[in-house]
Amino acid sequence: MSSLNSLFNRSTFGTKCKTCLNLVISRIKLLRNRRELQLINMRKEMVQYLQTGQESIARIRVEHIIREQNILAAYEIVELFCEFVLARVPIVEVQKECPIELREAISSIIFSSGRCSDLPELMHLRNLFTTKYGKEFVAGAMELRPDSGVNRTIIEKLSVKAPSGESKLKVLKAIAREYNVEWDSSNTEAEFNKKYEDLLDGSTSSVHQVQAPVIESSPVASASRDKPSALISSVEDAGKHQVRESPSSPAGGARTYAATKTNPAAQEHYSPTEEISRSSPSSSDALEKARAAIAAATRASAAARAAAELAKVKITSQ
Repeated sequence: MSSLNSLFNRSTFGTKCKTCLNLVISRIKLLRNRRELQLINMRKEMVQYLQTGQESIARIRVEHIIREQNILAAYEIVELFCEFVLARVPIVEVQKECPIELREAISSIIFSSGRCSDLPELMHLRNLFTTKYGKEFVAGAMELRPDSGVNRTIIEKLSVKAPSGESKLKVLKAIAREYNVEWDSSNTEAEFNKKYEDLLDGSTSSVHQVQAPVIESSPVASASRDKPSALISSVEDAGKHQVRESPSSPAGGARTYAATKTNPAAQEHYSPTEEISRSSPSSSDALEKARAAIAAATRASAAARAAAELAKVKITSQ
């Protein structure tokens, strides 16, 4: 009974494996025809972009063309490996371990099963090989371990890494030669030769250009911040003479009235912040603020000197 069961299990594995391999081969042929037509249309669109000078769009769309070409190349290799394994299914059935001559083909089929969503039969094959050789063998092929034996061309074609600028430029030149398009590739070559550091330098330089006016106007802004402090000190000095005589007293009120009457500039005196807001409605113009602050400081100092001289005259007359 044990020999009959083993024979039955072997035949079951061989039948399922042959069925899945035949389905994969037939599906790949259909997909290749469809993708080849799609690739021809994409290359014709690329010719239109090059003729109309839309190189920025062509540099982006060429990545889709390269990806389609890689998928077609991977499909062709997978089809060859499936035909190779299909012809040696009886050997796979007999041996418990994976034959050395079939290791690359079976490992490549397992690796492609997780990256070719258009071929669901590859998943069934992977499950069959998992039951036949164990999970470690399948995990080694999926994770690309050193002893996995996966074909390097399939790894390259099914990679998700973005194509290099050199490969994109090569495809664009090939399309231009194929359709006899007169295209100057100097701008595209310069764009592809740009490094990541160059893009960072360009972005930082633009930031410095935007911030340059603010940095240059900072000394003026600091001067405008220093001027109100001098203005406040001069006003406080002038106020010391007025503290001695209260405005409520008759003498203090008369002197205050005389000071304001003799110096009309004192009647128009405002605080530094009011002068800045009145003279410069635009808060972003630091130069206008500085000029307004200087003018206010000049008027305040003149008013303080006039008040001090008037106070001295009154004291000497008494």
